[in-house]
Amino acid sequence: MDKEKLQLPLKTRISLFFLNAVTDSSSRPDGTVNRRLFSVAESLGSMRVPAAAKSRNGVKTSDVTVDPSRDLWFRLFVPDGSGDQMQIPVIVFFHGGGFVYLGADSKPYDAVCRRFAREVPAVVVSVNYRLAPEHRYPAQYDDGFDVLRFLDAKRHILPEKADVSRCFLAGDSAGGNLAHHVAVRVARSPPFAQLKASYVGGVVAIQPFFGGEERCKSEIELDGVDVIVTLKRTDFMWKALMPEGNRDHPAINVSGPNAEDISKLDFPATMVVVAGFDSLKDWQMKYYEWLKNSGKEAYLIQYPNTIHAFYIFPELPESTLLVAQIKHFILKNYSQLQINPNSN
Repeated sequence: MDKEKLQLPLKTRISLFFLNAVTDSSSRPDGTVNRRLFSVAESLGSMRVPAAAKSRNGVKTSDVTVDPSRDLWFRLFVPDGSGDQMQIPVIVFFHGGGFVYLGADSKPYDAVCRRFAREVPAVVVSVNYRLAPEHRYPAQYDDGFDVLRFLDAKRHILPEKADVSRCFLAGDSAGGNLAHHVAVRVARSPPFAQLKASYVGGVVAIQPFFGGEERCKSEIELDGVDVIVTLKRTDFMWKALMPEGNRDHPAINVSGPNAEDISKLDFPATMVVVAGFDSLKDWQMKYYEWLKNSGKEAYLIQYPNTIHAFYIFPELPESTLLVAQIKHFILKNYSQLQINPNSN
């Protein structure tokens, strides 16, 4: 693969240039992040979006605090008409950014979650977890699990028609990594107070961010071709997340030599999304194969001609296809859970 075969609209290329310039200039050689510079750049680019109680594009949003001591909160997306008689599923979403950048109020993720809420339809809980390197592993994983605990204890936070008896965990890139590991933690945990012990109805892992000590083929061949994920950036992000140990830690190399055994866990059906110009694609394929070899239900969705994070660019046709695929996966599994509530 080479850059000549990768065709992107001018609008997408401009957005990518800005995003890469901001993240690269904010990443210091000593492994820290210049948050002030990043915030200034975000402000100049209007990259943070406030919650909107008034419906916008068919969805209302609000921000809900979970734990002020660690600035843990989520953005709640409620589609218009969710007060009707029909119950709708809940999607707990984890944003990308390599565990280091962006948030639930970042413009691309506000738009993506708004789209999920409107088009599935679903109530979406977008988690604003703590970022590395200020907060190392396992802070992000703790935050994700604690939001589920919060939803269990504070059912009234969600609209009446949000069916919290089964949540779907979804995330992209680093968020896809989080969605998987939070699902594992739920499967290993004692029953929730109001929700079923294994109430995760499915996992949507969109180009999940995994890695390992040994470089995979796609990392090497697509370094410099992948317009977002480079070896330099991923090395920085993994070190920010987990400065001790190496990249074969099970949080990073999910299917590697130290992988957790999930074969006996009540682990939900998983949709794995892979793109042809994503340098992480070999790790994502390993993840899919590991799920299958562990006896778990897994579905592979491939988009051979697009990039990492293509879904945050609505001008790319694959983003529309992906939303349709996610809708199909969630509604299919949701309807099965309604018919057989003891499944999963």
